[in-house]
Amino acid sequence: MHKIGVDVAVRIPAEFEHFVHVEQVLGKDTWTIDLGRSNAMFFTQLFGHMFDSVIILGPDDDPRDHQFDALIEPAIDGFEFSTPGQSQSEAFAVWIRYRMSVFDSVGNRASSWTVNAYGKSQQEELGGSQSLRRAAVLAMRDAAALIIMQMDRATKISQLANGPLQPEPTESDATLADTKQESEAPASVIGIFAIGGIDDAAE
Repeated sequence: MHKIGVDVAVRIPAEFEHFVHVEQVLGKDTWTIDLGRSNAMFFTQLFGHMFDSVIILGPDDDPRDHQFDALIEPAIDGFEFSTPGQSQSEAFAVWIRYRMSVFDSVGNRASSWTVNAYGKSQQEELGGSQSLRRAAVLAMRDAAALIIMQMDRATKISQLANGPLQPEPTESDATLADTKQESEAPASVIGIFAIGGIDDAAE
């Protein structure tokens, strides 16, 4: 894996680090899966291999106290799973929808990328709860593979090594620039365009 030439900060939100999913299936069994700390550690290691340098920020850390080219904030937008009883198969399956928010060094949002991941684990290999957790881990690995292959193309994060985003000109700025260009144009050029416009209209 070739590292992306960007110095990044990774901010781990509290809800990401302590993510727990609890769900009652078919009105009978209640399943609980705690992905929080595993998620945080997994993505911390992943980004450490992907970029030139990485600093980890906690929920209460102020990014302005650190120097970096880009800040990444992961989140879980959705979590679903199916049991063998639901799918009429011998497997547990997990779907995780991650969102990678990328900001420049001064806090402008540069991009927001959704990563859909999937994992499946056969029931006969492990007990029910362990099989479900194994499926979740495989979904995390699926997400990691997608992030490694597609993150720079999807978010353009490498461009932030050149500095923060340039603000988009406002409508008033654009109008002022157009007015300035017109006023600075030579009189002969203004006359040519004016005459040409009149002639076109007459035809």
